[in-house]
Amino acid sequence: MTAVEQQPSLVDISIPWLFARGHARKLLKALIEKSDQLDRIMGMSQQLVAEVKTLRAQQKIAFQQLEELGALSVTQLEIKRHTLENEIAHRLNEFELEKADAAEALDVLKRKIKEAHHSLVSTDDLALLQDVGVYQYRHPLSDAVAYQSVLEKIDNQIKQMVKKDGGAVLATTSWQVNGSEKEGRAMVRDFSKLMLRAFNAEADNAVRSLKPYKLDNAIDRLNKVAETIARLGQTMHIRISPAYLKLRLQELEITADFLQKQAEEKEQERADRARLREERKAQQEIENERERLEKERQHYSNALDALVEKGDEEAAARIREYLTGIEESQRKVEERAANTRAGYVYVISNVGSFGDRVVKIGMTRRLDPSDRIRELSDASVPFNFDIHALFFSDDAVGIETEMHNRLDTTRVNSVNRRREFFRASPLEVKKHLAELAGELLEFQEMPEALEYRQCLSSQSTR
Repeated sequence: MTAVEQQPSLVDISIPWLFARGHARKLLKALIEKSDQLDRIMGMSQQLVAEVKTLRAQQKIAFQQLEELGALSVTQLEIKRHTLENEIAHRLNEFELEKADAAEALDVLKRKIKEAHHSLVSTDDLALLQDVGVYQYRHPLSDAVAYQSVLEKIDNQIKQMVKKDGGAVLATTSWQVNGSEKEGRAMVRDFSKLMLRAFNAEADNAVRSLKPYKLDNAIDRLNKVAETIARLGQTMHIRISPAYLKLRLQELEITADFLQKQAEEKEQERADRARLREERKAQQEIENERERLEKERQHYSNALDALVEKGDEEAAARIREYLTGIEESQRKVEERAANTRAGYVYVISNVGSFGDRVVKIGMTRRLDPSDRIRELSDASVPFNFDIHALFFSDDAVGIETEMHNRLDTTRVNSVNRRREFFRASPLEVKKHLAELAGELLEFQEMPEALEYRQCLSSQSTR
């Protein structure tokens, strides 16, 4: 065999080598894992050794403390105990003193805060409006004219009191300047005028800028001005007299009542004007309907006369039927004109403007009630009103009033009761109407709200 033939092939060499290589990798991996375990064990051992050393040190300290105590006599231990008790008592005493000082400082701070609040006057209109409730009259009179008459009397009393020696301001009479009582009285008089002028300026400004919901704020402010004048004029005993202060406060109360009553009367006048406009429109419609029916009746009467003259009885019979219908319509129109309680009761809503749980319940005497609904859907609201119910009644006023009474607790505006909006669903309103008016011919529970829903649809596709 030749030398070439005796050499092993590449395959014979690579297979055992690859096997040995894989085995070596496994061994190496196992060695690494064992090494990691050994490191962890070594770390735990070191930690245990450190803990043992710590425990031994603590034990040694404890033994030393026990030896020291054992070495002390009973008398020494008693002295040490008394020393510790005295130190504890001293520390507790210091703590109580510090606590008392802190409590006193806190009381002083609270007094200062209270004085600061007392001297402050709220001028935030939003805060005042949030606190305001239904206005309560301080001096209830019949109308704004009566309040104005009382205000004139108060104004005359104010003018009398601000005159010399009128009693608006009080001060000392024994003040001296350079030993002269005359000069002292002159100085007191001048300072009194100055103080009174400042007080009157505040009072007049409070009256001019007064809103009914700001009354308590204005009274508080004027009282504080009087207190400030008394404090600044303490040396000369200058102060606003209680009678004059009471008069100016009464002026504020009467003014607030007058403004509130005036606003209510103006609102009532607006409501009355709106009602009169509605009545005039209804009367105009009735008058127009009268004229139309009368013209139509006259037209058919002339036609009937012509047909009778010709002898066309069949056509004449039809004309007589038309005339009977026209006369019946005329009778109904006259009844509507005579009965001011008759009209249409309506229930409407405006989902886009007020939401899905607000309805308006009202009545109209118009011959075409839809005209009234269209007027309500004017430029003052962004969307048109939808009609839920619209029916005629001989006592529309009574049904409207009873519906308002039943839903009174759900009024949107509980102050101005002429606003006929209620927080109720159309289904809730339907139940009450069914009890009052019997079976309704038609009631639309779901509002159409066409424009509003189109707006929602267009916004969702953007």
